[in-house]
Amino acid sequence: MSETERPSLSLGENTRLVRAGYDPFDHHGFINPPVVHASTVLFPDAETMAKHDQKYTYATRGTPTSDALTDAINELEGATGTVLVPSGLAAVTVALLAYLSPGDHALIVDSVYGNVRHFCDTMLVRFGVQVEYYNPAIGSEIEKMFRPNTRLVHLEAPGSNTFEMQDVPAIVAVARRHEAVVTMDNTWATPLFFKPLDFGVDVSIQASTKYPAGHADILLGSISANERTWKRLKQANGALGFCAAPDDIYQVLRGLRTMGVRLERHQSSALAIAEWLEAQAEVEQVLYPALPSFAGHSLWARDFKGASGVLSFVLSTAGEKSARRKSHAFLDGLRLFGLGYSWGGFQSLALEVDLSDRTVLANSYGGLLIRLQVGLEDVKDLINDLKRAFEAAKGA
Repeated sequence: MSETERPSLSLGENTRLVRAGYDPFDHHGFINPPVVHASTVLFPDAETMAKHDQKYTYATRGTPTSDALTDAINELEGATGTVLVPSGLAAVTVALLAYLSPGDHALIVDSVYGNVRHFCDTMLVRFGVQVEYYNPAIGSEIEKMFRPNTRLVHLEAPGSNTFEMQDVPAIVAVARRHEAVVTMDNTWATPLFFKPLDFGVDVSIQASTKYPAGHADILLGSISANERTWKRLKQANGALGFCAAPDDIYQVLRGLRTMGVRLERHQSSALAIAEWLEAQAEVEQVLYPALPSFAGHSLWARDFKGASGVLSFVLSTAGEKSARRKSHAFLDGLRLFGLGYSWGGFQSLALEVDLSDRTVLANSYGGLLIRLQVGLEDVKDLINDLKRAFEAAKGA
């Protein structure tokens, strides 16, 4: 296919998702790419081997299968390059290791994914990196926290479990003045609803386990970098030896084709449920950026194109000694919402949120938090399930 025949970048998101990263006529017209299982790659002669003078040299450095997915993600993210790793957590940790050295200072948002915090407080600190957490609402005031050795700022917007928004352009502007790298976990929004690199972020991180895979059966992460930071990321990942398995890559690429239409459903259902929850006497507060009542709604409306299917609400337990029992009765009363970690799959999920690890943001919500992953079921059925759970909680 000639360049003039290739799909234009002006095409709609769903059209691009269907076509991105792979040309069927490069492989005899088969609409899906072949899954290449490989470690060793042969060279035609000694000179080619000595110079590494061919596209593929060893499977950790890429295969046609991994190229199909990284090319698609590069197009969606607007990235210079992408590496694939075995999980979303690995995607964040590899990115941090790529740009931080002993003696460096890193600013990490306090609403960061809990397992990333654990990595920062154990591995990074052990490696001699100074880790400091900041309030997600800090905006340009983050400049007061910069030190001469600040080398990286990590964002996650919305924040894990409580969905605090961040003023990404304001933080990026400060980081640029101090020549610090900005990394961002953008799993909640995906590049369909927010493109970090378009806002000056250097590195966009995705837990592809979630919406790109979409079926709760794959672990995979992607790290996409701009031109300024790509070389260092690629070198670090090569040194660490991380790579994703070909079958997992294939499944994520297949899931990517339908991510747009799935996200539309996740969004519409989550918004309907969030609005319903706001009207319930048993709910103190709903945490979902698309709601006008949410504290960070204006930032979300300014920068984001949509909202995905994950939200939290505060179960009204103020003054009750049996708060934990009430929360567990609610969760145990659910039938359609499964009790499980992660999100982004087709089934709805629920869990109780633990905020005990936060150091800047205290849990001042007045009750226990329940997080919901709103799946692809019918909204009326999910609401009926929530009604049953609230009834169960009343008797606790």
